[in-house]
Amino acid sequence: MGWWQISTDALAGSRFVISPLAETTATLFALERGAPAHPGEREWFEAHGPAYRARLAADPRAAELVRAARGNGWNADFLTPTPGADPAPVPEGDGTAEFTRELERIRETPPESVRADLAVAQGRQVPDRLTRHDPAGRVADLVEWVWTETVLPYWPARRRICEADVVARTRQLTLGGWAAALEAMRPRMRWLGEGRLQINTRDYPPREVGDARLVFVPVTPRSGWVCWEERPPYRYGLVYPCTGPAVAPDGAAEPGALGRLLGTHRARVLLLLDTPKSTTQLVGLTGMALGSVGRHLKVLLDARLVVRQRAGRSVLYCRTAAGDGLVAAQSEE
Repeated sequence: MGWWQISTDALAGSRFVISPLAETTATLFALERGAPAHPGEREWFEAHGPAYRARLAADPRAAELVRAARGNGWNADFLTPTPGADPAPVPEGDGTAEFTRELERIRETPPESVRADLAVAQGRQVPDRLTRHDPAGRVADLVEWVWTETVLPYWPARRRICEADVVARTRQLTLGGWAAALEAMRPRMRWLGEGRLQINTRDYPPREVGDARLVFVPVTPRSGWVCWEERPPYRYGLVYPCTGPAVAPDGAAEPGALGRLLGTHRARVLLLLDTPKSTTQLVGLTGMALGSVGRHLKVLLDARLVVRQRAGRSVLYCRTAAGDGLVAAQSEE
């Protein structure tokens, strides 16, 4: 199995990082899949999938490069640089300045490094023609298109979803320690004890993380990967799909007896608050109007069944112990 040996200091100094570039790369991978991964992605995919295919048709070399970089079970390192453990302050605005700063790390990759990374991803040498004429710049142009056309219009909502995930992970960490927080991040990832974190079940040699900086990066598409830098400042990153991406309203939890007690819509809101969520997320998850969600939250707050807390620019809601107890009691019907 693939696992990392992590020192106590590295784990204690680890942090969550929200990265516009990682979100965009995960979105690129979603577009490459050619089909939505869950019902909530269908409308977005139908809106942007045809334009993405047209963009690839207009630049077949970029299409070939990206598909080679996806590799056979391993992404080319230049495509997935490790997000910064000490990012600059997030500028005001729509995230583009932050994204552009991160994208420069792809643009600046020399052709020989691109060639070496592609060889590792493919398990063989790639044709020389693939890495001529600034291959990193060509890939970066495509990634920038994905950001501008398919992520940027949704970035404020996506960022709030990622912020909510970080709050939920922090709560798991408080209640159950690192083992609970890490094991819920990705399938087949778990804490083995004695400083060992299983990343996957593949036959990869273990890696000594030591005292390197360790970052956890949530993204909204159902995609994830690991990345690291073996030169100063020695960073290791784990990108994972966050909880609570928007799904179709018919995917919302059924309130059952709780609906008869509180009303169907209010009960549905309470059920969804097992992890912290913003009003924007609740609108997407329930299909209700923003005003209706706000009114249900006000009643639940007054009844002390939920609490609110701030995470970055977002206000998030989650159930209290009383709310948890009420849901648990009604689930035993």
